[in-house]
Amino acid sequence: MGLFDSVLGAVLNNASQGSAGAAAEGTGGGGLGGLLGLAAQNPQLVQVVMSLISNDGPVGGLPGLMAKFQQAGLGNVLSSWLSAGPNHAISGEQLSQVLGSGPLSEIASQLGVGPGAAAGQLAQVLPGLVDHLSPQGQAPEGGFGDAGELLGMLGGFFQK
Repeated sequence: MGLFDSVLGAVLNNASQGSAGAAAEGTGGGGLGGLLGLAAQNPQLVQVVMSLISNDGPVGGLPGLMAKFQQAGLGNVLSSWLSAGPNHAISGEQLSQVLGSGPLSEIASQLGVGPGAAAGQLAQVLPGLVDHLSPQGQAPEGGFGDAGELLGMLGGFFQK
């Protein structure tokens, strides 16, 4: 994962420089700025979320995640993240139900925390990240792409 780590580091470095400038100008705070702050504090969490939503991830990318949300009766929650309107919140407990024990245990192991803590952390990041990856309020037909394509998309957002 060396290339992934180095690209993520470069993206986060650009993002932190951009958010420092925004803070100095008295702008920023929530939305993408909040994601950037969290990413700077915990880049491993962002890496795990990127892996989760990438087409080559453990749940089959966005289409697989959508199917899991539908099966759990929470399709409207994910749909809100993809739409142009406000995002519905999700709890760690709800996200645990969506993902199931297999993927969640894997994520928890990567983060070095228990499954409940991992689900709580994911619940804080996933809605905003999915929202920012669908800026026109539309889910990309083929998902968000593989991990490399996702990093390219995020890099473009952070440089704006």
